[in-house]
Amino acid sequence: MRVLHVLPSLSYKLGGPTQVALNIVRALRDVGIDAEIATTNDDEAGLLDVPIAQRVDYEGVPVWFFPRLARLKAFIPSMGLTRWMVNHLDKYDIVHNHYLFCYAPTVAGRLAQHRQIPYISSTIGQLTPWALQQSRFKKQIYGRFIERSILNRAAAIHCTTPAEAEDARRFGISSPTLILPLGVNPALIIADAAAKLRDRYSLPTNCKIILFLSRLHEKKRPDFLLRAFAQLAPQSHGYHLLLAGSGDANYCDRLKTLTNTLNIAHSVTFTGFVSGSDKDLLLQGSNLFALPSYSENFGIAVAEALGAGLPVVVTPEVQIATDISAAQAGLVISDDLDAWSNALSQLLCDPDLSTQLGHNGQQLAAAKYSWPAIAHKLSQSYDEILTGQPLSFASRS
Repeated sequence: MRVLHVLPSLSYKLGGPTQVALNIVRALRDVGIDAEIATTNDDEAGLLDVPIAQRVDYEGVPVWFFPRLARLKAFIPSMGLTRWMVNHLDKYDIVHNHYLFCYAPTVAGRLAQHRQIPYISSTIGQLTPWALQQSRFKKQIYGRFIERSILNRAAAIHCTTPAEAEDARRFGISSPTLILPLGVNPALIIADAAAKLRDRYSLPTNCKIILFLSRLHEKKRPDFLLRAFAQLAPQSHGYHLLLAGSGDANYCDRLKTLTNTLNIAHSVTFTGFVSGSDKDLLLQGSNLFALPSYSENFGIAVAEALGAGLPVVVTPEVQIATDISAAQAGLVISDDLDAWSNALSQLLCDPDLSTQLGHNGQQLAAAKYSWPAIAHKLSQSYDEILTGQPLSFASRS
């Protein structure tokens, strides 16, 4: 079985969806599916330094890169990618699209319809009420004339949570919805991670660290976390907040100005974008993970924190919050500054509770967010689509 995954960019600056696409394809190949990726050389403000219009190994995954024509947010048109799909899409049994409201998956969906190739669309949280309010008018037009018809002709819509499937139904999608979560890769254990992390950022050995690991974006609300953190009186309690991620330069500057306004600049470190062993060190050496996001379809960084044994504090809008509550793997706190400050303080001051929540989170991640298990289920779904069988993991709502 040959499967082509299509998305507008593999830039890590776009956050979790890039990691997801690479991990899905890698896991599928491990279970015998001939999966690869077609995308552009987009790297937000720049371009990825990759070979063009040829199949290359990129982070252990076969990828076809094509030059972007322009960058209109995530739309990212590419004539080279279009021509290649016109000439090569027939070689694949299934097309799996990632992202909505953008060029590459739209073209792939239309071509797949024309060639009668079944395709799946992953909505990656872009149909949540919050997401649909961003660039609202453009999405309404695009949805009415393009996106909704593409999704309604898909063989299936891949959703990571039941809540995401409900979002698809509210958008007017009648295609079957597959409920398959995302996975986390087991990290190599770093000996003395806590001490090494504090040494890396020149922090006291007994300092307690709150970790924010995500894009620095208004949706993720690092500004809200800074205000909640400011109420902890970090200077007197030996707390430190690490904001790990990149974002728009102007927004990052506003966050740094806010730390000065709140008088917490001495207790906040902006690490910039991290990956690989640097990210593992953050996850294994911190005391807790916090993400007060307005909207999060799955939250791959949250799942990674669970896998690393970190207790988490999240908002209900993080759609795996239900799993977290059920497993007692963290605290799910509504949009209230005092409540968030109290939740952070509770975990920082109660090591026994933090340890228990972290242990529960590791068990949750191992049981539910395993890439090999997810790849087997997705492979089974592909086979069911090709043979016309009922989908085993379809939403029953």
